[in-house]
Amino acid sequence: MKLNRALAALALASAAAPAFAGPPYLTDDPVPTDTGHWEIYAFTGGEGRGSMIDDETGADLNYGPVKSVQLTATLLSAFTHDSAAGWRAGTGDVELGVKYRFFHDEQRGLSAAIFPRLILPTSSLATDGKTRLLLPLWLGKDFAGGTSLFGGGGYEINPGPSNRDFWEAAVALTHDLGKQISVGAELTRQGPDSVGGTSQTRAGVGAIVHLSGPYSLLVSGGPTWADRRTGYHFYAALGVNF
Repeated sequence: MKLNRALAALALASAAAPAFAGPPYLTDDPVPTDTGHWEIYAFTGGEGRGSMIDDETGADLNYGPVKSVQLTATLLSAFTHDSAAGWRAGTGDVELGVKYRFFHDEQRGLSAAIFPRLILPTSSLATDGKTRLLLPLWLGKDFAGGTSLFGGGGYEINPGPSNRDFWEAAVALTHDLGKQISVGAELTRQGPDSVGGTSQTRAGVGAIVHLSGPYSLLVSGGPTWADRRTGYHFYAALGVNF
């Protein structure tokens, strides 16, 4: 998902949030959408600290056109609030990505995938945005009993006069509590994405609740440590798989 269109005016950490996301987590996994199927998430998510909030609401569209490949498009509306300017709203950046799982050993539960994502500067709230490119590698291991460990990270090309390219990494552990509920925890780390910026660390917990039919409820959240301060991040979505 990407929560990485934080405005400079918000300056939660003078940096953007991670671009990677495997709903409801910031961490992604190497598993693509099933061939011929859609995964669609109507979501809201963002970051905050005190009265400052940066939120994105929209749709995350994923389709499996052929085996081991997933096409992704994320369409967003952006909302931001601070004590000086109050609430502002507009369009967010559009994200386009292709996930390719190049290794899959079902017997041992091992997978690996690349998931390059192009982040287009379509936000109406930021006038100096540039096209960004995230180049990640994601690895996963499934264990008996419904436990999964996945993570990885990558390098983001982040052009702009006061920006800098940066590395980001993440790891998550999830466990199925029966057929209807999955819970998990994650830890992410991102390097400074601006001149004079600081690294960011995020911890979080999440859950997926399978509702009737193709529907699921997804939630996650936790603290964000950046700029020597503590904030929070959050995500909630209604998912449909068909």
